[in-house]
Amino acid sequence: MIAPLTISLDVNGERVEAQVLPRQNLADFLREHLALTGTHIGCEHGVCGACTVRLNGDIVRSCLMLAVQAHSASVQTIEGLSDSGEIADLQAAFRERNALQCGFCTPGMLMAAQDLLRLDAAPDRERIREHLSGNYCRCTGYQAIIDAVEATAKARQAP
Repeated sequence: MIAPLTISLDVNGERVEAQVLPRQNLADFLREHLALTGTHIGCEHGVCGACTVRLNGDIVRSCLMLAVQAHSASVQTIEGLSDSGEIADLQAAFRERNALQCGFCTPGMLMAAQDLLRLDAAPDRERIREHLSGNYCRCTGYQAIIDAVEATAKARQAP
């Protein structure tokens, strides 16, 4: 039998200590131990982006990362970004432009879009498309998503 390990990390600004099995990935830890189900499990191979979270300020695929690798780290999930109000305008733009159809990819897409807007306050459509290319959406055809991110960037630039 494999013994659990103790990890300690900050999740959405709160200190968390937990026992985890060495091979449990971060996505499953967030969902199963902390009930943060906005981090979706899609492909489990890091290609769909549904499990995107922010780790120490950078977005990562939580399905590819072991929970023990997040020991001593700061993790932000879609719940944390939403609760803080950091993405309220981006969420509104997604809603207004019907960029969230089935909603499965939406949390990861919002995480990636916010990451882009933190790095580049005025991205053009090609830059938006490129940055979001690691997040797979089966429903929207991406145009509405790109429109929403572009509109949010422009609104944030307005005086």
